[in-house]
Amino acid sequence: MDLSHALLPGQEEYPLALEIHDTTELYPQYPKDKDVWYILSNIQVSSHCGTHVEFPYHHNRRGLDAGSFPLRRLVSPAVLLDFRHKLPDQPVTLAELSSQEQDIRPGDAVLLQFGCDRLYRTARAHERPYLGLEAARWLVLEKRVNLVGSDASGLEIKGAPNQPIHQLLMDHQVPIIEFAAHLDALRRRRFTLFILALPIAGLDSCPVRLVALEEA
Repeated sequence: MDLSHALLPGQEEYPLALEIHDTTELYPQYPKDKDVWYILSNIQVSSHCGTHVEFPYHHNRRGLDAGSFPLRRLVSPAVLLDFRHKLPDQPVTLAELSSQEQDIRPGDAVLLQFGCDRLYRTARAHERPYLGLEAARWLVLEKRVNLVGSDASGLEIKGAPNQPIHQLLMDHQVPIIEFAAHLDALRRRRFTLFILALPIAGLDSCPVRLVALEEA
């Protein structure tokens, strides 16, 4: 199951542009006949465009980046937690998470479903609930999860100085997924999550093909 938004050059909130070149313009060493279609594209893209994973280096100068983050942690057991009843600017509390403690296992990628993917690429794209700080601390320190994400534009209290949720997670080397999609198409609460980021050294975040593998 693809949990990613398709990306449309020139139509995303964060920059995404393609430059398409005929190969003879840039690489004359590769000869071809005039009517043969053979192109190369240059991509200019924000590291936070579309469905993306934010690595610890985003908020921690000693944190792991896209090039150094271990692949084994980008293929993760995952659990989906449904918070579609939450309104914008309402927190997911520690009490609400701990009431589902039996479903959250150490090493899990935890995806919070807010139903916000329907707002993607609209003026309301940043209307979202958020993850309370104590709830985030419990996920990291008590449950020792592998990753936290949602189908919203973020987990943070909008406008919070220094983004404390990011800081807490990334100080503990826990990445964040933002703008996941199609979570309502999942048939199971537990699945394996593939976070297919490019291993570029020094990159703080990366657009991803986010894929869920459900057992038959």
